[in-house]
Formats: sequence, structure tokens, C-alpha cells
Amino acid sequence: MQQPTRPVHILLADDDEDDRFLTREAFRQQFPVTEMNVVEDGEELMEFLRRTGRYASAAHPLPELILLDLNMPRKDGREALQEIKSDRELRHIPVVVLTTSDAHIDIDNSYLWGANSFITKPASFKKLMDITQTIGEYWFNVVKVSGRE
Repeated sequence: MQQPTRPVHILLADDDEDDRFLTREAFRQQFPVTEMNVVEDGEELMEFLRRTGRYASAAHPLPELILLDLNMPRKDGREALQEIKSDRELRHIPVVVLTTSDAHIDIDNSYLWGANSFITKPASFKKLMDITQTIGEYWFNVVKVSGRE
């Protein structure tokens, strides 16, 4: 597995504390140069991306990849995905839906709304490690993403 040569900025949007911890840990173990910011719902996600609300004075870069849970409070991932992909300033950011859902309607709609990938969260940390390795290898080493060197 080839490591990225510079920090890669990921934004994880997930309301489940355990899932956030496990996803961060899986990426940290496999891709130590990954920089991951975390938000807990769609409202906070959009504030982070637009640098408004609690992120108004933040000097963070836009993420190079968003990992998005669909089932979150306030504004869910479905609404956030549609908002991201309809925004000229944000729609270039790849969005990987990483959710517990495996409903065909969620899969179909996620792609319809512009998701780049749809992945159902696995039940074990070992499988999560496999998934994060695949995500990292693909998005950090295989494809060229806008804004990356």
C-alpha cells in the first residue's frame, strides 16, 4: 500500500460517536498523514464547508474527500449531499456515502444526487479497516482529485 506523500484532508460527517472513533482510528492506522475533521450532523457539515456559524473564523482548507453518513439529526446526509452537489463552490469535492443503510432507494438516490461512492458500514473493525484501505488507496493514490498535486 502506497502512502500519500502529503496530508490528505478528509471530512467525516457522522452522528455516531463510536463510528466516528472507529473510522478515524482505521484511517490513522493505515494512512498516518491523513488529516480528518469530524462533524456530527448535516447542519454542522454545511457550516464547516461554507465557513459559517461556529466555523466562521476557521482557516481550514476544504476537504479533499467527504465521508457522509445518511442518517443524522437536524439535517440528514441526504439533504446535505443534495446541497453540496448543487453548490458551485463545493460540488467538486468527492463524497463517499458511508452509512448503515443498504436500502436500494438510498443507494439509487445517493448516486442520483451526486455521490461518488456508496458503502454500507461493516459490522467489524477488521472489515472497516479493509474498506478504509480501499477508500484510501483509490482516492489518495489512484484517481486525480481537483486541487491535489
